[in-house]
Amino acid sequence: MDIQISSNTTLRTAAPPAATHTYSYYPGCSLHSTGLEYGLSSRAVFKYLGLQLVELPGWNCCGASSAHTMDHFLGLALPARNLALAQEARHDLAIPCAACFNRMKSVDYVMRNDPVSRDEIQAAVGFQYSGEIAIRPLLEILYEDYGCDRITAQVQHPLSNLRVATYYGCLLVRPPQVTQFDDPHDPHTMKDLMLAAGAQVVPWGEATECCGGSLSLSRSDIVYRLVGRLVARAREAGAQALVTACPLCQVNIEMRQGKGDRAGPEIKPMPVFYFTELLGLAFGLPETHKWWAKHLIDPRRLLSSAGLLEMGASHGKRTSRA
Repeated sequence: MDIQISSNTTLRTAAPPAATHTYSYYPGCSLHSTGLEYGLSSRAVFKYLGLQLVELPGWNCCGASSAHTMDHFLGLALPARNLALAQEARHDLAIPCAACFNRMKSVDYVMRNDPVSRDEIQAAVGFQYSGEIAIRPLLEILYEDYGCDRITAQVQHPLSNLRVATYYGCLLVRPPQVTQFDDPHDPHTMKDLMLAAGAQVVPWGEATECCGGSLSLSRSDIVYRLVGRLVARAREAGAQALVTACPLCQVNIEMRQGKGDRAGPEIKPMPVFYFTELLGLAFGLPETHKWWAKHLIDPRRLLSSAGLLEMGASHGKRTSRA
């Protein structure tokens, strides 16, 4: 089949910071729209730590989470084109979004293990796969390349009064032979990073359960039930908020609370943070106040009660994510 994938994305031209490591950066569609605060906080944290993210010029949507369910080959060719761009750039590929990471790792797995499919994809996209580029989630980069001890050394405002449950969702660690990241049954990377920032991380058993993000529009009844169970279990564990690395999970859980969680009208909705937002807060980054108003569930009252934010007029009203 003939596939033409066009893109009008241009490479950012801001002067890069002094960096100890440089990574190709694939933001995916969400980090320029519904997950804007994830994109802003990721760039801010990496810049602060001296880790340079260079956005792939001309990247295209990876097809998550619909293309691969409609057309198997298209679901591989779309992320393969981004892999070709990263291969040309010759840096490890840093991916914030769990769904994008899963799709990119999936095509990389196929290219490594299925010669017939590899030839078909190479012909469609127009490149020769080398297998030299590592596809990595931001969590892994901060944990392995920077390290928890160095994270702790950068903390200006420990998150010691904040109790959180770390939530990976179903795409970051599964299937393990494809993602090759963390423990699929008991992942620890996000927990260790949050502990390094001083947060109280509560133990719970739902860290890799599905929130139903791909069904959010088509079967909201199922999603309300899944989200309700997650939030209820997090509350039972003593968490005040969830922390995630997936923009689909974040917006889905914030949007679909209120039914199925048995919270009652007196219980306030539970905020869902991106882990990079909380790292930025712990580092004392000045731009953190720009992120909170972009949440569907405003986290500022919780942050204020934890002594991490002074409520005031400077924090403004809720603003659009886009």
